[in-house]
Amino acid sequence: MQKNDSGMGAMAEINVTPLVDVMLVLLVVFILTAPLIVPQSMKVNLPKTTAVTLEDKGKKLQLTIDSSGALTLDGSPVNDKELEKALNAASSNPEASLAIQADKAVPYGRVAELMALSQSAGMVKLSFVTLAGKTAP
Repeated sequence: MQKNDSGMGAMAEINVTPLVDVMLVLLVVFILTAPLIVPQSMKVNLPKTTAVTLEDKGKKLQLTIDSSGALTLDGSPVNDKELEKALNAASSNPEASLAIQADKAVPYGRVAELMALSQSAGMVKLSFVTLAGKTAP
């Protein structure tokens, strides 16, 4: 402690030890009570219902491109013009989607052409079908 000219002692720094002690006690209290507050730990019997399947509002078209580049739409062979007509008809439904299954040997340029064709036909939902597993080195 330092004394000033008037003889009274002035404290130059704040003692933070009691503050730290209080904060640690509060931290321990929150750590101990937090699991009791979580809703999963409350014993609530939830009602049981049957699973509901969602109705498929949009038609999902399957486009298959084999290694030679031949196109098959939903099991029937098509050429580019027929594919465009079918996609134009299907794109009237905003929920319609196109799943593309391309062989590994098909050049990327051909797949890009078909993506552009489907987009110009109004098909905005595209997906690519692949096999799960390890990738080739």
